[in-house]
Amino acid sequence: IILKDYELISEWVAKYIHLKITNSDHIVIGLPTGSTPIGVYKNLIKFKTSFKNVITFNMDEYIGLSPKHEQSYNYFMDNNLFSHIDIDRDNINIPNGIAIDTEKECIEYENKIKKLGGIDLFLCGIGSDGHIAFNEPGSSFNSVTRVKTLTSETISDNSRFFNNIDEVPKTAITVGIKTVMDAKEIIIMANGINKANAVKQLI
Repeated sequence: IILKDYELISEWVAKYIHLKITNSDHIVIGLPTGSTPIGVYKNLIKFKTSFKNVITFNMDEYIGLSPKHEQSYNYFMDNNLFSHIDIDRDNINIPNGIAIDTEKECIEYENKIKKLGGIDLFLCGIGSDGHIAFNEPGSSFNSVTRVKTLTSETISDNSRFFNNIDEVPKTAITVGIKTVMDAKEIIIMANGINKANAVKQLI
């Protein structure tokens, strides 16, 4: 679906998610971070979408950043969505980037998704190199939630959010390609010339 600009893309996706939520007694939604979904989150807040019956799973989290760190995805989600809606905090799931045992954290995260019946709708952004979550090009289609080392391109792209590139974490916990593909529905959002080539390769 090609729309004129970012505002229309964000509004369309937000309306779609709003209708999915309001027409469901129980729904599990996968959510991304980054600049792409911010417009969607703003619209969901504006629509006063009730998240009382929603369980969310975020795609990823940096390893080594506290949830209170301003560049952690916990902080991002709370600032851009969760603190503005009526979601039950127990229904929010984000990988723990400061877990003592990150491998165990990955297994438990994936198992919790399965225990709840899987993701009903996964909203995804896409990186300039085509990565979804932190699944870099070449990631296995059978991959599930795991620890990933970030490529130099992704680190460079994300450095704009930090004081300098040396502060960008080099590893993250991310859902896998299979985790995403197992969802009943997937929306991939892309906007701007930097994402155009990635979208072209997808098609």
